[in-house]
Amino acid sequence: MTRSFACSDFQSTLMSRRHALKVGGLGLLGLTLPKLLQAEALPPAPKLKARAKSVIFLFQWGGPSHIDMFDMKPDAPEGIRGPYKPISSKADGIQVSASLPKMAKVMDKVTLIRSMHHTMKNHNSAGYYALTGHAPPSDDQRLRDSLDLFPGYASIVDRLSPGNGVMPNAVSYPHVISDGSVTPGQHASFLGKVHDPLLVLQDPNAASFALPELSLPESIPFERLQVRRELQQLVDQQARMLDYSAQARGLDSYYEKAIAMLESSRLRDAFNLSAEPEKVREAYGRTSYGQSCLLARRLVEAGTKFVTVYFSDTIGGQKTDGGGWDTHGFNNTRMFPIIDKYHLPITEQTLPTLLTDLDERGLLNDTLVVWMGEFGRTPNINKNVSRDHWPQCYTTLLAGGGVKRGFVYGSSDKSGAYPASDPVRPDDLAATIYYALGIDPHSEIRTGGDRPVLIADGKPITEVFA
Repeated sequence: MTRSFACSDFQSTLMSRRHALKVGGLGLLGLTLPKLLQAEALPPAPKLKARAKSVIFLFQWGGPSHIDMFDMKPDAPEGIRGPYKPISSKADGIQVSASLPKMAKVMDKVTLIRSMHHTMKNHNSAGYYALTGHAPPSDDQRLRDSLDLFPGYASIVDRLSPGNGVMPNAVSYPHVISDGSVTPGQHASFLGKVHDPLLVLQDPNAASFALPELSLPESIPFERLQVRRELQQLVDQQARMLDYSAQARGLDSYYEKAIAMLESSRLRDAFNLSAEPEKVREAYGRTSYGQSCLLARRLVEAGTKFVTVYFSDTIGGQKTDGGGWDTHGFNNTRMFPIIDKYHLPITEQTLPTLLTDLDERGLLNDTLVVWMGEFGRTPNINKNVSRDHWPQCYTTLLAGGGVKRGFVYGSSDKSGAYPASDPVRPDDLAATIYYALGIDPHSEIRTGGDRPVLIADGKPITEVFA
């Protein structure tokens, strides 16, 4: 069975027994959908006009280099401009790396924000900032998840823009990301487990890819699920075994949601990647990331509102055939081996294919695609012939969801070190994502201590919308 949110992954030791129930309350039935515990009932927040119906959030864990991809500096000194030459793209005035010729052909579909910036230099703190739009309390690589930290985007969307129960409102896969400890911001935090995204930890590229948590054991017929009293007794029994408070057993309105998803042919069909023509699967790339992006298209097509795809579970390391975008661990004299052999080729195959596929299917106008890491890389190439962490300036790519096509917002200075115009913080990007979905960025939610907080502290970048 696919592992779901483990207490060691996302909560403190103090909360471990509570999470054992939350992820296991229907484990007796083979059902591990994370939306099971009732959260505090709050009135729906006011909505703006939605430009996008859904978001595909492609998180490039480790931090890709803006200077080597989408904000090249060919006139800078050799120690800054790096080994990659720029080429013109289909969008007037926008150049990209010559290693991305397919991507160059679709730049007329995207907006680049070249002035992203913050001050968090460690992966976990910067990752939390990127996944929530809220600055962490400190720039500390030891930052660990807690109920004091903010929910991820997907959980906020699920809370303020609920779905119909037939499809999960938010889905994350195929990893839980970490760097030493699990990176905060990947779940619902103080909003409650009911707003956790559906977490899938199977590889969509595997021949055995399936969702056993959406299947019942042979010994339990579906009709039995429809008898709420029997289901309640099963969960109560497990709760007593865990010696857990009766408050955690307030599942009434969520049984129907879980059961509806279980019997939803739309959900089963969305996850059935084998239904895709072989030509399409090959176009996306027979990699975990490639098939994950194909699955993202299928999910938004079926009605899921927020899909998070993690490029890798780790920031990267000494390998050249896998891992995230952190490149400064290589001690060599050849420039960026993992970028040449893995990062750029997989991006070149998958990202333009996704954007083209969405556009040809009429989905791009209603789907906001966000491609970003937690920070960029240093303008200066270090002694190990690589680049280090650099949050002071980096690039985020947006496409669809009403944003302008072939557009650049903001700029960096001549070396790509700092914003030169229209600086953008992760707080502003968060507000922009919510704004695109028709959610007021200044909507309030309440923490576990009943303290009202805004879902975003920044301002939406309205200039990026057509």
